[in-house]
Amino acid sequence: MRVVNTSVRKKDAMQLVTGQPVYVDDLAPQDCLIVKLLRSPYANAMVKTINTAIAMKVPGIEAIYTWEDVPQDAKRYTQAGQTYPEASPYDRLLIDRHVRFQGDIVAIVAGKDEKCVDKALRLIKVQYEVLEPVLDFHTSKDNPILVHPEDNWESLAPVGADNKRNLCAHDECGNGDVEAVLKDCDIVIDHVYHTKPCQQTMMETFRTYCSIDTYGRLNILSSTQIVFHCRRIVANALHIPKSMVRVSKPRIGGGFGAKQTAVCEVYPAFVTWMTKKPSKLIYSRMETQTASSPRHEMEMHVRLGAMKDGTIRGIDLYTLSNTGAYGEHGPTTVGLSGHKSIPLYGSVEAFRFISDVVYTNIMSAGAYRGYGATQGLFAIESAVNELADQIQMDRFEIRLKNMVKEGDLMPAYYNQVNTSCALDRCVKKVREMIGWEDKYPVRDMGNGKVRSVGMGMAMQGSAITAMDVGSARLKVNDEGFYTLSLGAADMGTGCDTILAQIAAEVLECPIDAITVLGADTDSSPYDSGSYASSTTYLTGKATERCALRLREQICKLGAELLGVPADAVEFDGKEVFTTEKAGDETKKIALADIATASMYGHEIPLEVTESRTAHISPPPFMAGAVELEIDMETGETSVINYAAAVDCGTPINPNLSRLQVEGGLMQGIGMALTENITRNAQGGVRENSLMQYKIPTRIDYGHLNVEFESSYEPSGPFGAKSIGEIVINTPLPAIADAVYNAVGKRFYELPITPEQIARAAAEKLGEDFI
Repeated sequence: MRVVNTSVRKKDAMQLVTGQPVYVDDLAPQDCLIVKLLRSPYANAMVKTINTAIAMKVPGIEAIYTWEDVPQDAKRYTQAGQTYPEASPYDRLLIDRHVRFQGDIVAIVAGKDEKCVDKALRLIKVQYEVLEPVLDFHTSKDNPILVHPEDNWESLAPVGADNKRNLCAHDECGNGDVEAVLKDCDIVIDHVYHTKPCQQTMMETFRTYCSIDTYGRLNILSSTQIVFHCRRIVANALHIPKSMVRVSKPRIGGGFGAKQTAVCEVYPAFVTWMTKKPSKLIYSRMETQTASSPRHEMEMHVRLGAMKDGTIRGIDLYTLSNTGAYGEHGPTTVGLSGHKSIPLYGSVEAFRFISDVVYTNIMSAGAYRGYGATQGLFAIESAVNELADQIQMDRFEIRLKNMVKEGDLMPAYYNQVNTSCALDRCVKKVREMIGWEDKYPVRDMGNGKVRSVGMGMAMQGSAITAMDVGSARLKVNDEGFYTLSLGAADMGTGCDTILAQIAAEVLECPIDAITVLGADTDSSPYDSGSYASSTTYLTGKATERCALRLREQICKLGAELLGVPADAVEFDGKEVFTTEKAGDETKKIALADIATASMYGHEIPLEVTESRTAHISPPPFMAGAVELEIDMETGETSVINYAAAVDCGTPINPNLSRLQVEGGLMQGIGMALTENITRNAQGGVRENSLMQYKIPTRIDYGHLNVEFESSYEPSGPFGAKSIGEIVINTPLPAIADAVYNAVGKRFYELPITPEQIARAAAEKLGEDFI
């Protein structure tokens, strides 16, 4: 391979590092209307009256919209960016009289500048009928207080939802008699694990610019991962035809799943549709932290049964997930907590996986890298580490004994066959990289600090099976360069570059010969969007097929110009030339001349569109091990080393793949140690800025060592699988394991705070903690 599996520079690198205007706010005109939102101070309330008369008198105010401007009996919608019919329930109105969490929308205000809009927001007078909220997700199911009592709530998919029970989803599945197997095991690990919600904390907050075009259509420029889904969401929210909405995206300053939910698009879209004037809405950091779409809080009850020789025989998992006030991604994230954790252990004779997703009166959750697998893997992998301790078996050996292998049928993974797998090599590599034998379990550094190690492994998926669609369009332009049109969204991952590499490999041209057009619902081929670890695997395969078909068209026209049959020519990326089938004399014609000829007198188009959906979702695999340094007096914890080995099939661009791993590891480290959400009496998030919500920075960790142990996935482009999500999953169990090895106490809730660690250390040392 000449272009694939090489670390070419990102196509947009220079524009980004030189500060060119490429983001939403760079491209929105200065004179557009500024849109801001008035939010509820209560977790559960009805708006009795709302007086906007005084606020409307503020100079520069264009419009103020309230629930009175939105029919309350209209069809509801979901903001989840999912393929129709969405699994997430239709439970939202653009502005609802019933506000369901502290931060819910009460009014939309639009004016000429921020100053007048801020003043108007202060002058709106609202009277609420305050209702009792449901804040504890343990008590939500079948609670007499209903988060969604309305009759026009609707669930389009059979996910076990029932708004009259505060139930967003329910599911049960299994294989074998798990109770009988667990009863027959020598040891059963039985614990409840809890992961709090956490924020994606992308650097670019939610933002959208809207305008009306020459044809009276609503044009939306948004920082979104899902342009086609976003079009449907906005049309549903505004109750207008989808043909009247166009959505495109510029460069995105990070998404990590947050922008798979249309958090902000509908509000400026409504303003522009009503006023016919351009508008923009930019969420503040506070809004992004307190009224967005964080990871689902989950509680997982695990029972894991094994024999004394380390054979894991049965896993029983019950997951309770807190979707918050609205159901975006609630039914789908919970499934991954079991279906992307239990299948890691191919030795399991029986499993059972039951899940409930409940409504509460807190900020609604959404998609975040790992999408439920992160939570489930923390629980299952922590249980395996505890099992290893109880039977005094090495953590790596117990995994090598029980792990799924290539060719295995995976009943807990939708009965798919494991078509490519290097997990065993990943586990062995990580053991070597971290220096496990020399460091396990803990070393006293002699200065009040200790260093300990821990490990875990993970799997994810590659696109959503038999549902999502990836597409690509390629055409030949003057002089023989190419245009690649995509509906997938590059959100900093470099997918524009990676997909161009795939096309360049097939077309045997330099990557600079391929220009890339980003996602636009009017001009791009349909693509579900950039989520579910789908872009490289799904859209990448569509790009490969597209380029192969374009080669055929180039050869077909080249043969016509040379006066020979199409099967008598070949293409080397520069020229079409005759083979032996055309006789002794070799004829050839340059690609540039073929491109020119296609523009007059010929009917062979040099433009191809190809789509792909996948009927399997081959898992990428990963193993990770961490070395922590812990101050036994203060509980301060530092990551000294993190070793990661990843099987993502063939890495299309090793440098970009490595960056994906490093970024995901940092997010996992933050979730395990520092990213803590606490709530006030109304269920609102206290950590509403980056001063309170502490994400790790480059100076907060030591070495991240990443290696690739490649398998070859036949269904992926050039053997590639996904990498985007799996990389966040191993730090959680690895860090919890390392903390245990240091202080002798297991933690079943994340994040693990310095105070908790210091208390445990004091107990271990027989001291009082003050």
